[in-house]
Amino acid sequence: MSGQTLLHIDGQPVRVKAGSSVAAALRVAGGMGVARTSVTGQPRAPFCGMGVCQECRVLIDGRRRLACQAVCVEGMRVETSE
Repeated sequence: MSGQTLLHIDGQPVRVKAGSSVAAALRVAGGMGVARTSVTGQPRAPFCGMGVCQECRVLIDGRRRLACQAVCVEGMRVETSE
């Protein structure tokens, strides 16, 4: 499908518009855009959108990265729980 990118978030296939950030893909996949869970069990989601708050940390292809700073790539694997 032209203009779209397929990636996997927590093992589930998600299609997003080409050029979308991983943070946007999290929103498409889960409604609330939860990126991770805090040490106290609270859901955390992208907040600042520019990498300052660090709330959107996820594993992308096995590396810890910020979802708001990463552009979706075909076949990318995103894990929201470490």
